[in-house]
Amino acid sequence: MSNAKVDILLLGSGGREHALLVKLAESSRAGKLYVAPGNGGMDAMAQKVELDAESPVAVATWAREHNVGLVVIGPEAPLVAGVADAVRSAGIPCFGPNGDAAQMEGSKKFAKQVMARAGVPTAAYRSFTEQEPCEAYVRQVGAPIVIKADGLAAGKGVIVAKTLEEALEGVRECFSGVFGDAGATVVVEETLEGPECSLLALTDGKTVVPLATAQDHKRALDGDKGPNTGGMGVYSPVPEHLVSAEDLATMVEVEQRVVDELASEGITYSGCLYGGFMLTAEGPKVLEFNARFGDPETQVVLPRMKADLVDVFLACDDGTLTPDMVSWDNDWAVSVVLTSAGYPGSYEKGKVITGIEKAEALEGVTVYHAGTAVSEDGSIVTSGGRVLDVTAVAPTFEEARARAYEACELIDFEGKTYRSDIGLRAVK
Repeated sequence: MSNAKVDILLLGSGGREHALLVKLAESSRAGKLYVAPGNGGMDAMAQKVELDAESPVAVATWAREHNVGLVVIGPEAPLVAGVADAVRSAGIPCFGPNGDAAQMEGSKKFAKQVMARAGVPTAAYRSFTEQEPCEAYVRQVGAPIVIKADGLAAGKGVIVAKTLEEALEGVRECFSGVFGDAGATVVVEETLEGPECSLLALTDGKTVVPLATAQDHKRALDGDKGPNTGGMGVYSPVPEHLVSAEDLATMVEVEQRVVDELASEGITYSGCLYGGFMLTAEGPKVLEFNARFGDPETQVVLPRMKADLVDVFLACDDGTLTPDMVSWDNDWAVSVVLTSAGYPGSYEKGKVITGIEKAEALEGVTVYHAGTAVSEDGSIVTSGGRVLDVTAVAPTFEEARARAYEACELIDFEGKTYRSDIGLRAVK
């Protein structure tokens, strides 16, 4: 391992990217840090770059001109657009899968076909490119059923239909063009029952190194009610009474099989493979794969990770990843997402945020910025639906949870909303 410092360009603007930036900055090998586009919290740590993060040519050119030694791609859209391919072609190490590998997230149909070939347990499905046969199939199998737009729909293109009417409405919505090209192919899946669990893993295309388990809370309101969101809060690790050692071993094996299957088809999957699993009565089954770190899972997984993230990401890129590069502390982490009133529907922006410094003065608390910006007068203001991820790390789950909520109370902005029951499943 070289000890030379590397300048790093990080693409993205959310809480996940802020958590990645904090962890990268801790590395003894981190040189100059650049972010594109960044947010109100990231801009204080790194130089903001005006750049089209979804343009392979623009990113590769800028990185080459500025002697960047590592490009880290946070969100899915640049990955599916092939940004990693262009960066690697320019001779620059990159964290994130190439465009063909990123189809594991970019096309639900592609992912399903790979899972079938790899013998991975997942929901039975069929895919359609025309509305009428799709509706006929849905009427034939009935509800409950899951309707998914095939492509990237920013987490919106999944309809879990409890009634036939909801299912048919979902099919019409996908084919109506509301999700753009993402809805040109529609995947219809059986509904799986059980608790959900995410498993993120790092891989260099051969070796798979699982990260700590985390459990996200997707619904907007307490008691898992209300509409689905990008995630309202999360905790790590997931206790044994929810995820057994056997379930965990199965999930790791599933991710290894997917990486091996892709390799056998000539696709090197390098970066983060994120499996969303349903823990069914028959064992874990895959709901979906994502081609990047989860959000908000990253905000509780990285604070517990003992590793030099620059070394780890370079090893993923050059095929030298080993399990001993990553270990975990025994602490618990709980993160509560503060959102703008109205999220996941419409919400106002530009509300001044106070109290972040007070919150971060609490032991073990880090506030990751998600939807924030710096206003003309230098104050931090809201600029998104999910505004802040308030994360607390402590030796016990109860302490971490109490501290996270204590920190939430210290932060204020007009319309601040959050769930009060994050992590309670872990206590049962």
